[in-house]
Amino acid sequence: MVRGFLLVRCNLNEPGIWSFWEKEVALRLEDKKQIVSEVSEVAQSAVSAVLVDYRGLSVAEMTGIRSKAREAGVYLRVVRNTLAKRAVEGTNFECLSNALVGPSLLAFSSGEPGAAARLIRDCAKESEQLEVRAISMGGSLLGPESLESIASLPSLDEARASLLALMQAPITKLVATMNEVPSKLVRTIDAVKSSKGT
Repeated sequence: MVRGFLLVRCNLNEPGIWSFWEKEVALRLEDKKQIVSEVSEVAQSAVSAVLVDYRGLSVAEMTGIRSKAREAGVYLRVVRNTLAKRAVEGTNFECLSNALVGPSLLAFSSGEPGAAARLIRDCAKESEQLEVRAISMGGSLLGPESLESIASLPSLDEARASLLALMQAPITKLVATMNEVPSKLVRTIDAVKSSKGT
């Protein structure tokens, strides 16, 4: 029997307590191929990825992370390590293969390089069980200590605004300088006029 996906367990004595647990569940070959294909397709178009150990998260916490990921445009997936290794083969994220040990949650950013890192950073503040194992960006493997710097990368809109401000700065200075000449002339004439008047 092949180890499969995670199931959810509820303690009937404490109905509000839910937790993940692993159970021997067979995955069909077609299911495995579909999972590898889906993750591989996302990895081909992604610009960065964060690999996280999610042990100890409750179902409610995992559901919250998934909804935040949808809002942020981040692809989030719990994948068996052998399937994840096959999915990232031949992509910029192949460097994550050695870090795929234990329960793995993959977060891929497609539009903004820092989106997945921001999501994981913010969720890790709320839930201490999330442990970043590795980050990959541009084919490079980065350690967990790089999470903050990757998360602080500007979003696409912020980068465009900065670029626009940078391009407008010389024009603004030119206009201010050109306006300063007539202003100085008027002030000088006014100063001469007031000194002759007294």
